[in-house]
Amino acid sequence: MTPDAEVLLVKPPTRRRGLRRANPETGSPGMPSRSTLVEFVVYSGLLLVCGCGGRGQELGMRVTWTGAHATALREALGLTRARFSEKAGIALSTVRKWRALGDDITLSDKCVEIMVTMLDRATPEQRTRFAEATNALSHAHADTVEAQWLPGVWTTTTCGVAASLTREDLMFDRRRLNRALLGVVVGVQLLEPLERWLAETSMSTAPGRSRLGVGTPEITALENAARIFRAWDDQYGGGLRRKAVIGQIAEVNDLLGVQHPAEVRARLAGVMAQLAETAAMMSWDSGEQYRAQHYYALAVRAAREAEDRAFCAVVLAGMARQLLSLHRATDALEIIRLAQDYGAGYLTPRCEAMLYSREAWAYAKLDRTTAFRRTCDKAHSALAEADRMPDPHWITYFDASELTGTIGGRLLELARREPRFAGEAAENIAQAVALRDPARRRSAALDQLNMAEARMIEGEVEEACRVGHAALAVVEQTASDRVAKKLVRVYNRTEEFVKVRAVADLRERMRPLVAARA
Repeated sequence: MTPDAEVLLVKPPTRRRGLRRANPETGSPGMPSRSTLVEFVVYSGLLLVCGCGGRGQELGMRVTWTGAHATALREALGLTRARFSEKAGIALSTVRKWRALGDDITLSDKCVEIMVTMLDRATPEQRTRFAEATNALSHAHADTVEAQWLPGVWTTTTCGVAASLTREDLMFDRRRLNRALLGVVVGVQLLEPLERWLAETSMSTAPGRSRLGVGTPEITALENAARIFRAWDDQYGGGLRRKAVIGQIAEVNDLLGVQHPAEVRARLAGVMAQLAETAAMMSWDSGEQYRAQHYYALAVRAAREAEDRAFCAVVLAGMARQLLSLHRATDALEIIRLAQDYGAGYLTPRCEAMLYSREAWAYAKLDRTTAFRRTCDKAHSALAEADRMPDPHWITYFDASELTGTIGGRLLELARREPRFAGEAAENIAQAVALRDPARRRSAALDQLNMAEARMIEGEVEEACRVGHAALAVVEQTASDRVAKKLVRVYNRTEEFVKVRAVADLRERMRPLVAARA
């Protein structure tokens, strides 16, 4: 997808009598309140939307499709409603409802994933027709708008940001959660405050109140707890464990609110940074993009207060990775370069290799294959030097399996457009599968699902099914939203081979997993 987008602000039309307000989770009919403004951003057919609810601080960005856009895709593909229903695996009554309600109905996240998969597999001519149709829909009313951070993210103290974020997270009303937590700040509003804050030469710290009793044993215990929570994320993803991490952040924030010697305060801030990064990853893996980005911001702030430039760079790389998953490659590349500049002179070779892998990822998204390969070579060279100095625990995950898996995943993305990359993608992913620690279940599941898709693209259907069955055994052990979306993509990829017995058996086993996560 092209990183260049057309940004439009649309005021919702007058509400029709008898329609209920839309529920983003269920896709029930309805529409936003009259006070809501909706920003459409069209990326060659993939629609992003920025919406502001009752409060300006809920402004953010998320991927969304309406019934009108699903209908535009069906028409661009030249399919009848019945055939579209069959290919998408969606009830015919739902397809008819999308046609009837148009912009007044919002698709669920799983339906969006199916639409995006179908669009990925469309011909260039079909994509052009769809882009023209969606641009026509968006041009009904136009203006521009900028998304905003939560107030005070880059101006108040770290403790103040942590208190506000955790309090709102732990007490958030679930109905508002569904409406507000899928957004991310992008473009100038993302980059300028972040870069300005990193460039400041001094930071204000709240003086706090005096309290005794926090010594080395207590801080060591907190640091060990942060490691355990990180391991939880590697194994299980988000879910209820995310709330435990948020609660721990609130506890550490209470400790940071009192006076401590400089060394103790720095270690507490380091714990806060690690916990906030874990909360960001878990939030992202639960589909809560808005919260994820703000926890990344908190982690950046806490890492700087701990005077840990290397970890601050790693957190920025995580923020960039989230943006890459949302197809904001240009913004991600800018943040990666900020991370490389800010961490220069403080990074181990392993950290440098990880940053190069993120940079290569961005180049692949931008279809800059020469830059992608050049930066992959830099990552390999840096990782080859990793054993010459010790690493902090939070970067040891980045090993040969992580690098080859990342490169293989990017080659797979290229192979979806140009199948000649599929063999090279499979080769890299196979190395990742062989080297991957099985305890890292989410990564193992993604590796094997990627391998199955690569083999499908190659036409190695029997091998794809063998790998697919192995992948499902791991998929069943994780609640990761990223794994669920990948599963839907692979399920849809198998459709063209549905008459092959091995594929039919694989789809039969996949179907309940896909349905359970829809």
